[in-house]
Amino acid sequence: MENLQRETFGRTRDGQDVERFTLRSTSGLVVRAMSLGAIVTELLVPDRDGRPADVVLGFDDLDSYQSHSPYFGCVVGRVAFRIPRAQFTLDGTTYRLTCNSGDHHLHGGQQGFSWRVWQAEPISRAEGPAVRFRIVSDDGDQGYPGRVQAEVVYQLADDHSLRIEYQAVTDRPTPINMTHHGYFNLAGAGAGDILQHALQIDADRYSETDAETLPTGRLLPVGGTPLDFQQTMRIGQRVGQRAGQVPGYDLAYRLRNAAGQVRRVASLGDPASGRTMDVLTDAPALVLYTGNQLDGSLQGKSGCHYPQFGGVCLETGNLPGAVHHAHFPPITVRPEQVYRHTCIYRFRV
Repeated sequence: MENLQRETFGRTRDGQDVERFTLRSTSGLVVRAMSLGAIVTELLVPDRDGRPADVVLGFDDLDSYQSHSPYFGCVVGRVAFRIPRAQFTLDGTTYRLTCNSGDHHLHGGQQGFSWRVWQAEPISRAEGPAVRFRIVSDDGDQGYPGRVQAEVVYQLADDHSLRIEYQAVTDRPTPINMTHHGYFNLAGAGAGDILQHALQIDADRYSETDAETLPTGRLLPVGGTPLDFQQTMRIGQRVGQRAGQVPGYDLAYRLRNAAGQVRRVASLGDPASGRTMDVLTDAPALVLYTGNQLDGSLQGKSGCHYPQFGGVCLETGNLPGAVHHAHFPPITVRPEQVYRHTCIYRFRV
């Protein structure tokens, strides 16, 4: 296929070959994704003058992704975000998970989907070039019950969009909540911070968290708080206004409108380049993270260093903590069910 290339990107420390795929659309988008973690390593998007720039943070080499990546561009699973106390109870049985964030379980554990090599293959679609990544997570993996077969498809389309489709099945009841952990900077990776980016989110409630960023179970109104992005607002306009909390944003929003239908739920814009990214999904929640823990020490692509707020994550999925809060949309998948979730990042100028 002219619009899809396949190459060897390197070899993991345990000797597994890692492939990388380059997808090109007729509208000028280019995405590169590799089989380690199903990571999107590059996403080239034209600006208002037609000049492309790579708008996702990452590294030039495979070793950096293995040793010190803050989940740049990867697929997170089985369960994204934090599970407090690294345990949950399902159908009367308590399961204890690996701890990799203090006493808690984060982003699927020490060897979650982000750190595994997926099986990959190009697929033919009339809408545009696509690649499918597949992984098997055995019963007991990171403490989870059931054998899970999961897949993710990345597809470029001529409407300037990157479409991400998630699917998984299991042979025992187990929680599943996958997401894409891309760090976006629409001015270009390494072009400074994203505080001047304009953000709008179709959500009037957010999930309250405690001092450890763990969900309390309360869904509170955003109105009258620095968390309100119902109207377009610069990200940096109210950073630091929440007393006692880390500057920046790290929280989940309960999205408006019917989950289960793909709809636009957020928009991110960079006034300097003219690039705007719409986020569309059928998921019930969106997690906003503004790269608060970046501190300039990470050397990324082309030798640049990523400062605090150097990228913003807009992660679609279910609410963090759903395994502990029964009134949150459920994430338990049973053998007779198929987990599905779609996220689309659509660009315009």
